[in-house]
Amino acid sequence: MRARYLGQLRVECEHQESGMKILTDAPKDNCGKGEAFSPTDLCATALGTCLLTTMGIYAQQHQLDIVGAETEIIKIMGTDPRRIVEVDIVVHMPARKYTEKEKKILERVANTCPVHFSLNEHIIQKIVFHWSEI
Repeated sequence: MRARYLGQLRVECEHQESGMKILTDAPKDNCGKGEAFSPTDLCATALGTCLLTTMGIYAQQHQLDIVGAETEIIKIMGTDPRRIVEVDIVVHMPARKYTEKEKKILERVANTCPVHFSLNEHIIQKIVFHWSEI
């Protein structure tokens, strides 16, 4: 990956293998315009996408359909020093006939994603599942 500062608190990030690019911007409450993900937004979003990806790997290997699963991600910032203090994630699962065992396993798998274990142990991570019924 490569990141290049563009000025005015904007950074362009490139995934070198694919060429895909994203921009970051400082948030409005920290001297920025808030016109793109902030670096801390990306950090919190990484947790939400990582748990979906990890669940997807498990689902693919066990013939489970989780297509349409979504996460809502809330990042809570602290001060002194400025940092992420909590990430709250609500996982909305699509309406499928999951067994209680499958639900329990998918929830456990979500909590074993690499980002979960990579974040500082002082960051509170709250993950709640909402299972849609058919």
